[in-house]
Amino acid sequence: MTQADRILPLEGIHNFRDYGGYRVAGGGQVVKGVLWRSAQHGDATDADLDQLRPLHIRTVIDLRGITERKAKPCRRYPGFAGEVLFHEGETAGLHVEAASGSPTADEARAAMLRLYAGIAFRPNLIPVLQRYFRALEQRDGASLVHCVAGKDRTGFAVALMQHVLGVHPDDIMADYVLTNVAGNIEARIAAGAEQIRSKYGAIDDAALRMLMGVEEAFLDTAFASLREAHGSVEAYLAEVLEVDAARADALRARFLNA
Repeated sequence: MTQADRILPLEGIHNFRDYGGYRVAGGGQVVKGVLWRSAQHGDATDADLDQLRPLHIRTVIDLRGITERKAKPCRRYPGFAGEVLFHEGETAGLHVEAASGSPTADEARAAMLRLYAGIAFRPNLIPVLQRYFRALEQRDGASLVHCVAGKDRTGFAVALMQHVLGVHPDDIMADYVLTNVAGNIEARIAAGAEQIRSKYGAIDDAALRMLMGVEEAFLDTAFASLREAHGSVEAYLAEVLEVDAARADALRARFLNA
């Protein structure tokens, strides 16, 4: 799949794309048109919703916390019959630190690295990550996972799922950093600026762009931290997210084509 094949250009929903289609170790590839990721849908236009209808999304995993969901309820098209799964609590964690206090770009980057160093272990995020994997294992049809910007919590969840499926680390990283070029970047940054500044006050453009983008170092930091704590990604998945070898096999059986 090319980037153009992967990305669905929408007006009010940013970073909407297919995270399937990658080749996997041992042959085969992840199915296409079933695994979707994005930012939140609170500003979705009617035209956006018309484009989503043919995707037949049956499960939405909303990684946002309760305050975020109340601040920006997602729009759905009329007749949407999918189930929306979420956690009854807050999940943003250090996102608050990263955006508050009028940080410089360097301070924002340091805060993002701290966020990723702990993202795998945040007790308020683990339950919804567990629910994400259970939903993918148990529920039929297309799914969508999203948070606010579709890049940090969503990026980490997607990277773990792609690891389970056997996607090459280079492709996992390429999919992660695709956030920086997917869709209308300036519109996404503007939307993020409005939300961040309304909550935290003045923040300069360079820091804002740091908060609204991703770097390879961020995801590398998350994976290094969980390997240091558990020895391997597989051990972390089994011990923390309850995705043991049998469940990983079930996910591969469901989402891989020969």
